[in-house]
Amino acid sequence: MRLKLTVGLRGTAVRIRLKGIASATNVLADGSRRTYFYAWRGGPRLEGKPGEPAFIASYNAAVATRRQTKIGTLQKLIDIYLDSTEFQNDLSERTKTDYRGIIIRIKTRFGTMPLEAVEDRRARGVFKAWRDGLALKSARQADYAWTVLARILSVAKDRGFITVNQCEKGGRIYRSDRAEIIWTAADIEMFCTVASSQLQFALLLALWTGQRQGDLLRLTWSAYDGTCIRFQQSKRNSRVTIPVSKCLKIALDKAKEAGRTATNILCNSRGKPWTKDGFRASWRKAYIESGLPRDLHFHDLRGTAVTRLALSGCTVPEIASITGHSLKDVEAILEAHYLGGRIQLAEAAIEKLDAVYGE
Repeated sequence: MRLKLTVGLRGTAVRIRLKGIASATNVLADGSRRTYFYAWRGGPRLEGKPGEPAFIASYNAAVATRRQTKIGTLQKLIDIYLDSTEFQNDLSERTKTDYRGIIIRIKTRFGTMPLEAVEDRRARGVFKAWRDGLALKSARQADYAWTVLARILSVAKDRGFITVNQCEKGGRIYRSDRAEIIWTAADIEMFCTVASSQLQFALLLALWTGQRQGDLLRLTWSAYDGTCIRFQQSKRNSRVTIPVSKCLKIALDKAKEAGRTATNILCNSRGKPWTKDGFRASWRKAYIESGLPRDLHFHDLRGTAVTRLALSGCTVPEIASITGHSLKDVEAILEAHYLGGRIQLAEAAIEKLDAVYGE
């Protein structure tokens, strides 16, 4: 709010306006009420009463201090974010690497942008124009860059370095309908005709566990006790226990016997643990060679596993107990992203209906 004060200066009454004043009224222990004033919402409390010299002096001091904190650039906010627990502790190593690549682009474009300009409402238009430029090459990467920038500003706002995040609720440019993007039996067969036994084993492990590529590549034999696979997911830090199916047990036991000295379950043809880049390159090469007509990714095996479990009659809690998703995430996957098995679900439903009401 704006507070209008009348101040006497050398016998002359002068009216001044103080912008951004916030107030709060508390009930004291004796039942009386007292109003406190602050330089701005969330800012320091002001001394004295409105109109008193101490009140105006404390307001001016607060504003001056706030202006001093604004001396800096967006680069300062980037440094704050990189040192924050939100970055250091809350993200996986893979995500950190991806974020750093985006942050370099943000730094190049906006690193010297003054903090006052970062807070200016017109900055939102500047940031969106930058995102639109990135979208000309990749809408998905443009959205990713916006997400990272918004996160940087969110952390800065939470720590009091800025008062507004101009990248909040920016919407998304990329729209993906992956309703049909699951691996069918035909897709799996085509891939396996050209893929090495090591890649086929990775595919089998993904289909029967529903886990992320990174977690599967890190999985060690100590996590497998002959009946279950137990480990902690890297992204959510969730501990999962996955009972091993008969066909997966056969494959696991065979691989364990063949690679007695190996630490990791998934290894390359030399018996060494896959590197992330090595696995992706080999997987991509086999995928291209297979001639699969659709844009399928390894990540789609996770959604395929969810769909296969649903088609097998598993409940949402049962699916979540295996894949490590939240109940809400499982429902979202089945509802919005991986409904390639909708026709099979419909056929199964009609079969059940026909068994009860059919002639």
